[in-house]
Amino acid sequence: MGITAELSAFSAAITTAALPPLVVGRARLLVLDLVGNIVRARHDAESTAPLLAAVRALGMAAGNSGVFGDCARYTPAGAALLNGALGHSLDFDDTHAAGSLHPGCPVISAALAAGQMAGAGGADVLAGIVAGYEVACRLALALPAGDHYARGFHPTATCGAFGAAAAAGRVFGLGADDIASAFGIALSQAAGSLQFLANGAWTKRFQVGWSGMAGLTAATLAREGFKGAADALEGQHGFLNAYAPSPNPARAVQGLGTEFELMQTAVKPYPSCRYGHAGIDAALMLRAEHAIDPATIERVTLGLPEAGMRLIGAPAAQKADPRNVVDGQFSGPFVIAAALATGSMGWDSYALLHDVRLRALMPRIACEWDADIQAEFPANMSGKLTITAAGRTFQAVVVVPKGEPGNFLTADELKQKFMALTAGVLGRERAERLAEAVLEIDAAPGVGPLLRLASPVTEARLSGD
Repeated sequence: MGITAELSAFSAAITTAALPPLVVGRARLLVLDLVGNIVRARHDAESTAPLLAAVRALGMAAGNSGVFGDCARYTPAGAALLNGALGHSLDFDDTHAAGSLHPGCPVISAALAAGQMAGAGGADVLAGIVAGYEVACRLALALPAGDHYARGFHPTATCGAFGAAAAAGRVFGLGADDIASAFGIALSQAAGSLQFLANGAWTKRFQVGWSGMAGLTAATLAREGFKGAADALEGQHGFLNAYAPSPNPARAVQGLGTEFELMQTAVKPYPSCRYGHAGIDAALMLRAEHAIDPATIERVTLGLPEAGMRLIGAPAAQKADPRNVVDGQFSGPFVIAAALATGSMGWDSYALLHDVRLRALMPRIACEWDADIQAEFPANMSGKLTITAAGRTFQAVVVVPKGEPGNFLTADELKQKFMALTAGVLGRERAERLAEAVLEIDAAPGVGPLLRLASPVTEARLSGD
C-alpha cells in the first residue's frame, strides 16, 4: 500500500472515540487558539478589508456559512478562504517546528466549512481536524520541509491543501478511495510562495486561506464523483517528488495511528515568526531579572539557527528597518526591541513600529548564526540572547520556547490569550460563552451555533468593511 492509500484509509477511519483522550483534548485547545486569532484579525488586520471586498466581488458572500467575528454569511468556499486567511493574518497561529508549518489554519477552516455544508456533528468535525493535522504535518516531514523551503515553497499552504482535503473528506464521511481522489485533486491546487518576504506582501495570509478552500473544494469534488490523480503523494509527478529534491515518503506514515504529530504542534504566546520566540522569552526574562533599562543597552545579539536567520535575521539592514506589520513579524530586531523596551510582545506592539524607543534600539540588535542553537534544530526552535547594558553583559539560552509541546501553554493561559484577542470584539460575556462552546465542540450536534456565537453582537462593532 502506498502512502496516499495509507493516509486516505487513516483519515476515513478516524473517530474521536478511538483517539487517545490527550489528543482529543489538545485538538480542542488548538481550535480555541485559532478561533481567537480569526475573531481579532477580522477586525484588526490591515489586509482584511480588501480580502473581504474581493470575496464579495467574487460572489462568495451569499451563503449560509459563517466566519468567526463576522455577522455576514458566506458560501462554504468563501468561509474556508476567510477563516483560513484571517487565522494566519496575525501570525499568532499554531506551529509545527519539525515541519516548519502552521497546520491549524487550512485544516480547521476546511473542517468547519465542511461541517456546515454537511450538517455534521462536532465529533466528526474534530475527528476531521485530527486527520488533517496528521496529513499536513507528516507530508511536511516527508519532503522534508527544509528542502521544500529552499525551493521557495511555503509548507503551510502546500501541505495544508492536503491536510484540508483530509479534514473535509472525513467530515463528509468519505471512504478511503474518495479521500485518495481528493488528494489527487488537491495536488492540482497545492501552491504557496515565500516571495512575500520581499516586500511584506499579504500573500502569505491569502495562500493559507486558499489552501483551506482548495482542500474543501477537492473533497467536495471527490464527494460528487470527480476523479482525482492516482498516487497523488508518492507518484512520479506527485507532490513529494515534484516539490522537493530528495523526499522520504516512508516518513509520512511512520507511526501512523500511534504517534500523533498534532501533539507536536505548538501555540504562540507572541504574534510573530516562531523563530523569534525563544529570543523574546529570553529578553523578557533578562529584563525582569536584571531590571535592564532599555536606554542603557549598548548591544544585543540574537543567536539563531540557519532557518531562523533566513526568515528573521537577514538581510540585516532590512530586518533592522521594518516598515509594515509583516516586516515586523519577520524582524528579529523589532520583536526583541519591543520586548526589551515595553516588557511585552503582543498584537498591539505593532502600533510601535515607528516608536522612537524601538527605532533607537533596533540598530543595536544583531541576529547571528549560532552553532549551539543550530545543533538544537529542528527538534527545537531555540535562541540565545546576549545583552550588553551599562557595561555589564547578560545572556540567556532558551532551548524550548514557551508554547512548544514540551513547554505548552496551560488551558488557563490559552484562555487568557483567547480573551485578550476576542473580548474587545465580542464583549467579555459572549467571548466567554464562545470559549466554552469551542472546548465542548465534540459534544455539539453541529458547528453552526458555534459560528453564530462568534458574531459581534452589534453592527457597530464591525470594522474593516
